Amino acid sequence: MAGFDDRKLGVEVDFSLGAQVPLSGDTGQTAATYALASAAYRDGPVKPLVEANEATSVKAPKLSLFEPNLGEAFSRAVRVRMLGGGRKALVQSFGTDARVVVDHCLAATRIRRARDAKLTLVMALFGLLFLPGVLLWLAGFQLRRTMAGAQNRSAGALGVAALLALAALVLVVAVALPVGGLLGLYLLAMLVAPVVGWLWAKRICENYAKDLRGFWSSLLGGGVGARIPEAVPQNPNDKEAEKLRQALTNVAAEQSSNVVFYAGPKGILGMGTRWGSWQLAEDLRPAEGVDDINPFRSWDVVRAIEDRLRMLERTPLHTGGFPKPSIRHWVVAPVGEGAKEVARPGGQEVESFQVKDFEIQRICNEQQFGSGNRHYLGVQFVLWDGQLVLTMMISVTVLHHTLRIEVTGHALGPVHPLFTTKPSPKEKEVAKHVRFWETKTVPLPLVETAEVVRLTARAPLTWFPPVLDFLGGKLALPEPFGLRHTWANQPWRHRFMADDALRAATPVLRVVHAAAIKVLADNGVDTEKFGSRSTFLSGAVQAHTPSNADEYGL
Repeated sequence: MAGFDDRKLGVEVDFSLGAQVPLSGDTGQTAATYALASAAYRDGPVKPLVEANEATSVKAPKLSLFEPNLGEAFSRAVRVRMLGGGRKALVQSFGTDARVVVDHCLAATRIRRARDAKLTLVMALFGLLFLPGVLLWLAGFQLRRTMAGAQNRSAGALGVAALLALAALVLVVAVALPVGGLLGLYLLAMLVAPVVGWLWAKRICENYAKDLRGFWSSLLGGGVGARIPEAVPQNPNDKEAEKLRQALTNVAAEQSSNVVFYAGPKGILGMGTRWGSWQLAEDLRPAEGVDDINPFRSWDVVRAIEDRLRMLERTPLHTGGFPKPSIRHWVVAPVGEGAKEVARPGGQEVESFQVKDFEIQRICNEQQFGSGNRHYLGVQFVLWDGQLVLTMMISVTVLHHTLRIEVTGHALGPVHPLFTTKPSPKEKEVAKHVRFWETKTVPLPLVETAEVVRLTARAPLTWFPPVLDFLGGKLALPEPFGLRHTWANQPWRHRFMADDALRAATPVLRVVHAAAIKVLADNGVDTEKFGSRSTFLSGAVQAHTPSNADEYGL
């Protein structure tokens, strides 16, 4: 990784009380956060992760024996993308604490580094001293892996036959050595020692597989804190830890940015596609008996709407109602639908990824037509423990004598079901010996033979990530990248989530219109047409169904 040295992540798992990353402090966001974080601890192939998003891809490995599994590929890709030096801008992960996900990727890497350190020792003892035999065994496993990967079953059988032939060779050499003396003993040890090393490696892999699956299960069962002491500087000269700490701080700061990106039919990145739009646009005419309206600006209307929106959680009946929403002023920057990256604004108007208040007010009042960023007032609800993010965006524009108030609805659905699956126990049913008509469940090893060989072969190369990426391939994340929207599904297939999105639109729309009409009335504007149009929209929104609002069909 360019931002900091991966080799500083440590080689031992510290189970003592020490520096820990606290659990997410944002209420209502834990389910989606922990579901994404659990991917860092998972085993199994990478293919399901690629299928979860068509834009995700895996660089083909040169040797399949060195290819990463799902957890290894995910944690490596996320760490490089979000913490690497010179990284591109990130898309905010609404409804998710992205810092917690990155923390767990680091913690999972720490556990695997501890395992790989021991496996590297095994390879040093049994690989360097008996290198010809180890290479012979690895070649057999690589052949089997290559053949088994083909769709032709006979090819897979050929791979198994190659291993059986190699085992037979070991037996023949052990019984009748072609040569004697020290050379004969070495030839025998050369073929037998890798098997002994495999038994040792298997125990190591089993122990750490239990740890990784334990974190995986705990995250989906309520959450667990990530332990990353390497992010805590031990002394003023600990530059690597300080770089990592600053990188994590930048991730948290960028997630709090008030700049978002509109990517055409993809909607606002991180907030989901635009599913509904309601526009109130009428002429500004003096009220009866008024010579001229009092001058006011778009910002005055926006501030009045903001004040009224902060009372959304209040209701005259004790029936629950809205939770407390997040209400923010957003600067929306346009990007192309197929853009591969986004650029955050800079300059004196921006501080710590935040556009300052005076610049937001200027954009609201002056930048309403032509090129440039636009201002929106957003009210956001994070529901279903972060699995559903509803955002209503309000814009106020004045062109000539026409005041336009537009309310659009954006919905970000739950994370892909892949991330919510718990680890299943590895076991099989077999017939009992005596009562053969009955079956019993027999536990299977957590780590299969081929997986032990893969982990052991990869272990020495984990200290050289570029070499391992070259030989084993790596995961390529979709761009522009954001943890939440990359693997989000549409909420419309879930009845209650769809209901929540539709129900939120009506009260928000009515509050926006009521606040705006009050400002107009206070400034001597004839509100008759505004009121009529508002009543029409208030009735129309009740029958509104989700649609592709950004695909105009022209």
